[in-house]
Amino acid sequence: MRVSSFTVRRRLFAALILGTVLFAALIIRLAYVQLWLGPGLSAKAEDSWRREIPFMANRGEIWDRNGEKLAYNISTPSIMAIPVQLKDPNATAAKLAEVLQAPVDSIYKQITKRERINEIKPAGRKITLEKAQEIKALNLPGIVVAGDNRRYYPFGSLAAHILGFTGTYNQGLTGVESKYDKLLTGIKGNVSYLADAANRKMPGSTEQYSEPKDGLNLQLTIDQHLQAVLERELDQAMVKYQPKHAIAIMMDPNNGEILAMGSRPTYEPGNFGKYPVETYNRNLPIWMTYEPGSTFKIITLAAALEEKKVDLKNERFHDPGAIEVGGARLRCWKRGGHGSESFLEVVENSCNPGFVVLGQRLGKETLFDYIKRFGFGRKTGIDLGGEENGIMFKPSQVGPVELATTAFGQGVSVTPIQQITAVSAAINGGKLFRPHVAKSWIEPETGRVIETVKPELVDTVISEATSKQVREALESVVAKGTGGNAFIDGYRVGGKTGTAQKVVNGRYSPNEHIVSFIGFAPADNPKVVVYAAVDDPQGIQFGGLIAAPLVKNIMQDALRYMKVEPDKNQLTKKYKYGETPIVEVPDLVGATVQDIYEDLNSDFLIAKSGTGNTVISQAPKPGTRVDRGSTIRVYLSNPPEGAMDKKEGR
Repeated sequence: MRVSSFTVRRRLFAALILGTVLFAALIIRLAYVQLWLGPGLSAKAEDSWRREIPFMANRGEIWDRNGEKLAYNISTPSIMAIPVQLKDPNATAAKLAEVLQAPVDSIYKQITKRERINEIKPAGRKITLEKAQEIKALNLPGIVVAGDNRRYYPFGSLAAHILGFTGTYNQGLTGVESKYDKLLTGIKGNVSYLADAANRKMPGSTEQYSEPKDGLNLQLTIDQHLQAVLERELDQAMVKYQPKHAIAIMMDPNNGEILAMGSRPTYEPGNFGKYPVETYNRNLPIWMTYEPGSTFKIITLAAALEEKKVDLKNERFHDPGAIEVGGARLRCWKRGGHGSESFLEVVENSCNPGFVVLGQRLGKETLFDYIKRFGFGRKTGIDLGGEENGIMFKPSQVGPVELATTAFGQGVSVTPIQQITAVSAAINGGKLFRPHVAKSWIEPETGRVIETVKPELVDTVISEATSKQVREALESVVAKGTGGNAFIDGYRVGGKTGTAQKVVNGRYSPNEHIVSFIGFAPADNPKVVVYAAVDDPQGIQFGGLIAAPLVKNIMQDALRYMKVEPDKNQLTKKYKYGETPIVEVPDLVGATVQDIYEDLNSDFLIAKSGTGNTVISQAPKPGTRVDRGSTIRVYLSNPPEGAMDKKEGR
């Protein structure tokens, strides 16, 4: 069939229109891709060609409260290989092996692995600067020295469980290194270059350097000096008593700041792999749970005073040595009991039957409500990982015996951090603060404080008036009761001893105890509270004999370091048989030898130096507090008449 010329022309015209539309669409599409999408596609292409050599950021430093560096970074570069850029893999491997002191075969396998960039490990990771310079000087094609660093702890094991440690890639694993890992970790940088599909560097391309951003510096509440003092005493306790563990915490009771905290055994964060896992994984002051013993009586005392269930000074109690409760005979630590005593003496003597009576007066609901409000049975929320809850009786399990034993600290389980936090609330006016070790965050480049950690009030448990009574009672415990070995001459110290039998295989052990002491000073306005516990010490196991002196030594150094002034208003110490009283050195300057022997009592021995009959100087100086029986050295001369007339005045 023959097609007409009109039809042919119409079809050609339609094809022309269609071709024109398609061509226009192609032009528009090309313009869209070139002008609109072009920059993005170019960037994607360049990104696919770009290879990066990482440069690690410096992890934020960790400081004590005074700015002393407890953890910081030292430069330790790492070696990397770009396989396609290697010209002579065998020779390169041999030279690297010689510098890194590693097997040639191992190096060769790592640098020739079919990857874009290969790490040489472990020999090439975190090497010294000297080795890095030596490798750079070899100028080996395909071998690059990448910036890296590792954590350094200048004080060895000091505050190990607080600081924690980092892994091989500078990631925090324990302690504040783990808790605040995100803030301490910076943003890594890199050196990048363009490479083709075979990973060969493109001719004429330039390298780009992206600077790493360092992590924030963390300032702790810890004081390096106080931490050293605390750990020194723990070390001495371990040597002297050979216990399984020793624990101590120092806190500012007015805001929850931890000033020092440690335990033994310990480890070095920089070499944690050399120690047993349980040593570095368990922060005993927040992890270990045990029956607190008599230190828990502070909580019963505070509750009884707040509820006005006892008059410490005017109400008396008779202690026969034991008390019958629900068919159980609960004994006092003193065989035969304390007899008739005021309730203040019940506290001083740590009399179990007396505290049982206080528990009974309070009743189950009230006593356990106070225990809960003081923070027992739940985590304190301290900013460290691994904290335990402790164990309390469920209300349905509490009968007369459980109520009685809880009142004097048996049958419940607590952690040291719970104990010191609760006692801080009992003595600071009744305010329960959340304990913490982080104080502030600081920008490394400018030194600007970005954030300050503020004290967090959890609850107000008792009144200021009740807290004052608790402080006075506990000061009396140290001056006149079981806490005498924590007495510090010149300072008002309060505290409480604790001795608790350990539970072994579900039964109370007659031979294993955890002995403890918690003390604070000054008793009228506490600035510091110290808790110490010693697990199964060898020999006599009493908190007053072992833990109290430990706390005394820590607190004595702490008070002087903190420039707390002595107070002449401290309670007079009641000395026990065998204890040596402390007396004040008199002023002997101007006295004659005859005066000294006539007036001086048997409190001192006299040693003379020089010739003459009149004292012109003495050592120790007048007013110094020394043990009775100490020697005073007097220096004698015959001064001109009237030059030193001690007796008549000048």
